[in-house]
Amino acid sequence: MKENFIEVQGLRIRYFEEGSGPAVLLLHGASLGSSADVWTGNFSELAARGLRVIAHDQPGFGLSDNPADPSVAYRTRFVLAFMDALRLQKARLIGHSQSGRIAVTLALEHGERVPGVVVLATGSLLPPVPGHGKPDAAEGEEGGAAEPTLEDTRRLLEECLFDHSLITPAVLRMRHRMSTGKNFQAFLERSRARGGTKEGKPDAKPLWKRLGEVPVPLRLIYGREDRGDAAERAALAIGLHPGLDLHLVDRCKHLVQWDAAEEFAALSGSFLAEKT
Repeated sequence: MKENFIEVQGLRIRYFEEGSGPAVLLLHGASLGSSADVWTGNFSELAARGLRVIAHDQPGFGLSDNPADPSVAYRTRFVLAFMDALRLQKARLIGHSQSGRIAVTLALEHGERVPGVVVLATGSLLPPVPGHGKPDAAEGEEGGAAEPTLEDTRRLLEECLFDHSLITPAVLRMRHRMSTGKNFQAFLERSRARGGTKEGKPDAKPLWKRLGEVPVPLRLIYGREDRGDAAERAALAIGLHPGLDLHLVDRCKHLVQWDAAEEFAALSGSFLAEKT
């Protein structure tokens, strides 16, 4: 796995790459401390399935520059700009948490460039449980009003992982490093933007109602023990969209690619390789 930097729309962007074959972009979520590093344990398994695996720190995350526009809509458009910078006409997408929405949106609007999508632990793509109120208001944008301590970072990771033994000292230091300084400032900007305006059109049809419209192969993967009634809502999604390709993975919370790295690689890697 090789670390690279590239300039995209005036921003210095870090990305990792491994393997050869059809390109697959791994899109991390939006929780404080998220970065392309969340995928480092998955590169080799996916690349071994004949895929060119690429993961970038989205603007405002990791070692990439902070953008002037903190919106999800900007980061959605940026995926295409990043693809252009790498001279990728097409790329399959794996979107974790909030980035599952990014991946599905791009498939709906630019299906000619996105031949396949895997959604990983994106709660907002599941219908709400009747009577439980509106879930996923922040869609994984967890974090506090003050820069986190090391223990704050540990607690956030523990909420996202079924297997707490995966939180090694090195993992904890990396996640904390990506939660402070300019990344914390970007997190605050995203929080302010989310509080002041609503993304998208107020009368827009929610994405969980549009899964049947996605014009490319789509697979959804969730941890059975994930937050927000994920397992119950997954059953509702299948009822709403018969034939929906949805998988629940046991003994997994929000970071499915950590809790069940081998099963994640088998479900997503084989699926995307088959669609080449």
